[in-house]
Amino acid sequence: MNQRPRPRGSLHCGVPAGLRRWDSLIISPTAGLCRVACEPSLQDSSSDQSSARLVPQGHCRTRDEIHFSLEPLFPAELCLFLDSSQSSSLFRRPCEVCARYPNFFIIMVRLRDGMWLPAEGTATEYAEEVYYTTEIEGGKGLSLLCPTRKIKTRGHTLNASTVTLDVKAEFDGVISVEATHWAGALNKGPHFELFPDGRPPEIEAQITKGDKGTTTLTSGSLSATINPDFDIQFHSTDGSKRLTSLGSRSVGLAYNPAPSTPMQTGDMRDFKHYMFTQTTLGVGETIHGLGERFGAYNKVGQSISLWNADGGTSSEQAYKNVSFWLSSKGYGVFIDTPGRVELEVGSERCNRLQTVVEGQRLKWYLIYGPTPKDILKRYTTLTGRAGKVPSWSFGLWLTTSFTTNYDEETVNTFLEGMKARGSPVDVFHYDCFWMRAFTWTDFAFDSERFPDPKAQIARLKESGLCKKVCVWINPYIAQHGEAFKEAADKGYLVKRKNGDVWQWDLWQAGMGLVDVTNPDACAWYEAKLNTLFDQGVDAIKTDFGERIPTLDVEWHDKTVDPVKMHNYYAFLYNKVVYEALQKRYGADEAVLFARAACAGTQRFPLQWGGDCESTPEAMAESVRGGLGLGLSGFSFWSCDIGGFEGYPPPWIYKRWVAMGLLCSHSRLHGSSSYRVPWVIDDDDKSDEGCSQTLATWTKLKARLMPYIYAQAQTAVERGLPLSLRAMCIEFPEDPTSWYLDRQFMVGDGVLAAPIFEESGEVEFYLPKGKWTSFFSGEHREGPGWCKETHGFGTLPLYVRENTILVLGSETAVGAVYDYVRDNEVRLYQVKEGATATLVGSDGKEIGVLEVGADGKLKDTVLLNGKIAIKEL
Repeated sequence: MNQRPRPRGSLHCGVPAGLRRWDSLIISPTAGLCRVACEPSLQDSSSDQSSARLVPQGHCRTRDEIHFSLEPLFPAELCLFLDSSQSSSLFRRPCEVCARYPNFFIIMVRLRDGMWLPAEGTATEYAEEVYYTTEIEGGKGLSLLCPTRKIKTRGHTLNASTVTLDVKAEFDGVISVEATHWAGALNKGPHFELFPDGRPPEIEAQITKGDKGTTTLTSGSLSATINPDFDIQFHSTDGSKRLTSLGSRSVGLAYNPAPSTPMQTGDMRDFKHYMFTQTTLGVGETIHGLGERFGAYNKVGQSISLWNADGGTSSEQAYKNVSFWLSSKGYGVFIDTPGRVELEVGSERCNRLQTVVEGQRLKWYLIYGPTPKDILKRYTTLTGRAGKVPSWSFGLWLTTSFTTNYDEETVNTFLEGMKARGSPVDVFHYDCFWMRAFTWTDFAFDSERFPDPKAQIARLKESGLCKKVCVWINPYIAQHGEAFKEAADKGYLVKRKNGDVWQWDLWQAGMGLVDVTNPDACAWYEAKLNTLFDQGVDAIKTDFGERIPTLDVEWHDKTVDPVKMHNYYAFLYNKVVYEALQKRYGADEAVLFARAACAGTQRFPLQWGGDCESTPEAMAESVRGGLGLGLSGFSFWSCDIGGFEGYPPPWIYKRWVAMGLLCSHSRLHGSSSYRVPWVIDDDDKSDEGCSQTLATWTKLKARLMPYIYAQAQTAVERGLPLSLRAMCIEFPEDPTSWYLDRQFMVGDGVLAAPIFEESGEVEFYLPKGKWTSFFSGEHREGPGWCKETHGFGTLPLYVRENTILVLGSETAVGAVYDYVRDNEVRLYQVKEGATATLVGSDGKEIGVLEVGADGKLKDTVLLNGKIAIKEL
């Protein structure tokens, strides 16, 4: 039958876990593991049939999952009609343990069905009161015993669950909260590496009793006030800001499926157990961060699963899931688990942000600002800050693209063409096919195309066609490469529970996965990287690392939880490569180009946005992703200029060039087509052509390097994004700034608004203050919205008042040169005390320029050669 059935009526199945009805869903029996998406287009189908069967087959105790077989009505696909109010997530995958049930579904449900009812099939218990409070850790915290019923008699203490809530002062402005049900449950790793740069100075926590039975724990500028009726208010210690709270029925535990009696929980193999908290959302509060997410910038109203996936930039999935969010109310929250975290951000309950994790405990940190800069500084004290990156990495990167054909002659032709057209390349990148097909990653150049890679790389550098070379790798080892047998024989690959090497054919045939919990495997991987460094490779693109198995998997470190390893793998994988680069080239010379990440991975810069399409919509997606990642503690970010998938029309390429050269890092990269400008429009001469547009923006970034590189040092020191920097970081008091997802700051002094329209029309917002166009010198006064139309050589690039903008020489080529010679210094409505830090291309501070009482620049002796000072 070719036609799909029309969604009429509903499908009712007597199965556990809350399965009732859903909207029309299509499930392909050949799709493997997939998230099922709603297909509204089925409403147009002409068939009137609507029936299907889901048959419960039992419970896989080894995997702790409920299995269902399906009886497909059609050979190609099956339609199910389930209740959309359940908002379930439906997955399909084969079971390696229970092979006799090859087709089944895992059902996950929300905790509530509206405000009044629990979700069908789910049992939820809430902390109802604070029965008693105990000081812990020498007065640094409080332990709250919270029964899940009101205790009115001694009899109420029997046959009741409790939640233990430990509230602890960590350091100034930070309080941790840990909710535990059964304390005897193992807390398996991996665990985030907290305070990697050392703990901040300890402060003396204070515990005070109120006259109404309240208890307040104070951690410097942040306090938590606890009411015995179970109400915990988080507020600034001076009382000026109420941040968020844990109110009635906001902390608890849940079972799925629901046990009929407590005795059933004696065998937990039949149940999933979850811990949850719900922090309040205030009126007008916005939530940001949670990693590099490409959907709506403000997360309120969204259901978010923190689970790394290779999903591109045009879906709800994310390569970089970071368990940290930042609120417009002056606080942030860090969830201290690398495992799967399910968030309902003002969605299940409109005025609450719900966090759910599987297991017996949930720990999080509330981080006070009050400004976003304060929050990010404290958050990155917890999880680490980006390492410094060398100046050469800020120059233009060019790649071979992905599946294109290339050899040494192709590479030389491209680099010579770029130089001749005024866009010299600082870093050249070889993507996957520097290795032979079916052998990734075996660390060996394809000998037919690159017979002497060491000599070739040396020739590239000696000729001046590029300064540095980067190559692509991933953590997967294909069985047809030479590295596979060695790694398998030595036990360096992840295994299945029966002792087999874990393999599949997705991406590379028979590929295995490097076991990064095995120190010997990491040393082996590092040795392979060193062979590349010996050949002249300077940087590594650490691609992939999202598709990490959790089923039928055995890690070398038996103490780790495979579910937690899924996200955390990205941290360990990038750490191995980054530290190998540091050992070879120095602490401040290591550069990655990484795709997967979790909290803490910002320590290993830099990251890029993954696979985007060659459309204006995808460019906007990329901007949203970069903004969100910057609000998650990452300092450096890039994207594929022109888009990765597809072939960009010239106008999109040129608009993306303008945006991409204002990112902290700038790379031209595609999938099946090259990204050199002359293959896009074959216009090498006109000012509006791709080649001249690229040359214009490449030169501008080179001139901006004294400013950019000084700002980069500050970004690292404070845990801030360099660019893309969200407007709310610089202007948190402006309510509009929390919604601006199509513009950004480059450092703290320059505003950029990319153009997404072919016409060149753009609308942007200027916060309060005086602003000056970098290109025209036109002055504008904020706050307010502006409309402009631009050619391809400009966009709205406005400099903030009281900014000293130091530009490099007009003859500067590339990112590395003398940043304090032949400068142009622009003074934008400066006042006494305005400063600009000068750094050299080696990252060392040279000195500070300052405006004196007369409004003139002091200490110009720090600058050499010809100096042009302009007051604007």
